[in-house]
Amino acid sequence: MGGKGWRDRLGPAVPIAPGARVDKFEVFFDLVFVFSFFIITRATAMNISGRSLLHAMLVLAVLWWCWVIHSVVATRVRLGLGFVPVLMVVGMAALFCFALALPQAFGDPREGAAGPVVVAISYVVIRAVHFLLFWHVVRHSPNERRQLLRFSPELVFSTLLLVAAAMAPSVIEDPEAATLARDGLWLTLVLLQYTTGILVGTWGWGVTSAEHWTERYDLILIIALGESVISVGVGSNLLGQPPTWSAVTAAVLGIVFTAALWWAHYDMIGPAARIALHAAKDGPRVAMARDAYAYLYLPMIAGIILFALGAEGIVHEIADPKIPITQPAHGPDVPLLFGGVICYLSANMLFQLRTLHTLSWTRVGAVLVLASSIPIASHLPGLAALALLTAICVGLVATEVVLFTDARRALYAAVYQERTTHEAHEAAFRSRWHDTTPDDPST
Repeated sequence: MGGKGWRDRLGPAVPIAPGARVDKFEVFFDLVFVFSFFIITRATAMNISGRSLLHAMLVLAVLWWCWVIHSVVATRVRLGLGFVPVLMVVGMAALFCFALALPQAFGDPREGAAGPVVVAISYVVIRAVHFLLFWHVVRHSPNERRQLLRFSPELVFSTLLLVAAAMAPSVIEDPEAATLARDGLWLTLVLLQYTTGILVGTWGWGVTSAEHWTERYDLILIIALGESVISVGVGSNLLGQPPTWSAVTAAVLGIVFTAALWWAHYDMIGPAARIALHAAKDGPRVAMARDAYAYLYLPMIAGIILFALGAEGIVHEIADPKIPITQPAHGPDVPLLFGGVICYLSANMLFQLRTLHTLSWTRVGAVLVLASSIPIASHLPGLAALALLTAICVGLVATEVVLFTDARRALYAAVYQERTTHEAHEAAFRSRWHDTTPDDPST
């Protein structure tokens, strides 16, 4: 064995360099989050109601908090180098079990606590992996160790709340009271987590690479947008029956309006926000990273899941040959479709306001038009309602392309210059890294 431990054989944890980009293992890890988003959407689509939507949002909030902690760890250490991937695979397995058990997390209390207990145990394992890895990385930094310890009560109480939510329904005889107690515990858990992020503050934290942080969150948002594409595909049911012109048209409209929502963030707002985060330093940079990305991306992803549910229901009706094409969409599909897009754009406007300190009147106008269109779309055939939404989203993008041409050109030039500068910084950091030994505490 040579007296060497497994960490020595696999290699040391490698720190993040200024200007670093996302590595391949991080994208591999995201595959589990792809599955998690899919499970949340599929479980909710089976029985859409006010309570099921509440459960979906609670689960999403807890899942997203795991993502935020994961991204904080990734600001300090390369997840795909040295011994770190071994721990991350353990976290991936726990997260996969967490996702598999999510549909039972809010099941009938009389069916037992097996599913909720798996959710609680998996969550504990995920958080423990992140905590131990971050503790190892900051072991030579007293300030960061103290800041990490300030988060310890949140980890302990989150675990207790999840365990209580899993076990309480089995000891409460009244099913309705058991359900209310469980939901209340989950709501308390979410409030505890996100309040802790505000109260603990930014002292002691740091975002070494703004490029890595923004790219990490942009990739997970693309994954969430991919869920809407999957929902449209599931709703069209083209694999189970011969394609019709109405089903194909609905599928195309679903892709077009999803692409328009992608454009709304990634054409100007996302790149400009990345430059703003690069320009910020120390505490203000951490505060912006927390507020704009860790917090405001959550309602954006929630909006995506909501309009994915609405799109799936509408497209499913359009593709069903037994339903007349002229029949208006019924149920919650239209409110979910339009409301989800409103949620996405509203959160994106708050993101723009937090990072760039500006607000686009085109976005405000689009949200108002979408809100006023819900009563109209509720009386239209499903295909017409989907076409109306697509027209509004595409109209928003086209208007901004025409009005902000000069600003877009200036932004693209700034993005090129900023990327070139930070790639040079990362190359210099790598050169210094190769000149140090693995046992050097500064590494």
